[in-house]
Amino acid sequence: MHPTLQHDFDTFGDILQQARDTAVSFIDSLPERSTCPALSAQQLKSGDDILSEHGVGAETALNDFWNKYADGMSASAGPRYFGFVTGGGTPAAVAADWLVSVIDQNTQLNFDSVSPAIELATINQLKQLLGLPDEQCGSFVSGATMANVVSMAIGRQWLGKQRGIDVAQQGLHALGPLRVLAAAAHSSSVKGLSMLGIGRDALENVATLPDSEAIDPQALELALQQHPDAPTLVLASAGTVNTVAFDDLPALLKLREKYGFWLHVDAAFGGIAAASEKFAHLLEGWQQADSITVDAHKWLNVPYDSAIQFTRQAHLALQIEVFQNHSAYLEPPKVRPDNYLHLTPENSRRFRALPVWMALKAYGRAGLADVMERNVELAARFARQIEGMPGFRLLAPVTLNVVCFALDDADGSAESVARRNRFLSLLDNAGVVRCTSTSLNGKPGMRAALVNWMTSGHDIDLALGSLQACRAEI
Repeated sequence: MHPTLQHDFDTFGDILQQARDTAVSFIDSLPERSTCPALSAQQLKSGDDILSEHGVGAETALNDFWNKYADGMSASAGPRYFGFVTGGGTPAAVAADWLVSVIDQNTQLNFDSVSPAIELATINQLKQLLGLPDEQCGSFVSGATMANVVSMAIGRQWLGKQRGIDVAQQGLHALGPLRVLAAAAHSSSVKGLSMLGIGRDALENVATLPDSEAIDPQALELALQQHPDAPTLVLASAGTVNTVAFDDLPALLKLREKYGFWLHVDAAFGGIAAASEKFAHLLEGWQQADSITVDAHKWLNVPYDSAIQFTRQAHLALQIEVFQNHSAYLEPPKVRPDNYLHLTPENSRRFRALPVWMALKAYGRAGLADVMERNVELAARFARQIEGMPGFRLLAPVTLNVVCFALDDADGSAESVARRNRFLSLLDNAGVVRCTSTSLNGKPGMRAALVNWMTSGHDIDLALGSLQACRAEI
């Protein structure tokens, strides 16, 4: 064994302790750490793109990394990062994620580890948490993008089979063009259309309900009537990115009975609302969807990367037709819900379910619902303050956990966009709170997404104070 590697093996415990101490120092720094480090801190240091010939050992490498780059790490795991829908890992989830790396299980079904059984049990617990029936089968994937891709791929296969075509075997050309109808499709779904060969141009935007991002069921039916026999995917939203709008799923299900399309529900973070008795009604009908996307590294507050793709039991055989992997040394394809090798694009991956399993064990339904409900209350408080604060206005009512707002003089002009961008630059430089730019109804706005388990009323006060201070500077 190489002497440096031998030394690290002999001092493995010390190295892990060093990593633990570094992690604790990062967690302790979150209340003061910038939500957007200076651009200079985000740059690679000189020489760090050159391979070392002999190496310096783990302890020195860890020290070197943290000494050079700690200031370039944002507080994205902290309570005032409202930019992306990023949940910071809860203690149980982070501890589990560390163990995932140490025990290094490939949870493909090889009959040499308990990990596939735990993954399946985790899926079953998630169904209990979210009120999904046994007929929904789930698989862990990396995030909403892959969950949407897997779902649309199964839908593509189903649409082919309705017409006597095996798309997985014959190719998409055998089926021909697909229609994809949506009102507020997430960008990851649009990306997925490209990856699947369906094409971005296949997406047809359907009109929304008045003053809403939710699809207008009457407009959808009119679109379906134009080409009633065309193979069609309908992408429903259960929590849009700007306003957390939920499509009327019971109405869409009635249209599915009439027109025979594939109904996919993108509930990347909005699906977690089903864990709360207060908000579960927003997802009425999703139990009957053909496929569903739910992210765990959002409102379930587990570390990246973790999401779940759900498909009805009746479609499981089609999923295996799409993703089956034939190799002499692997478990052959069978219609079973516990081997991701034949259910998702990945042939091998880490024990992705363990952080979710541990969070469910540690905090249960009540604990996880509490995180969600507190975020919703704090988002409402944030919105009330924005409404009463000079220089700002809401762009939409707050329905759940996202606040979409703008400068009070926002319009569709280039000057207005430039003012918004200057404001966000000041806000980033202040580093107290992170919001991202958006656009709603032609107006340049900003969005604050609250999903972190640590966020408190004090964080809302600090965020609002920074917003006011930065507004005064432009």
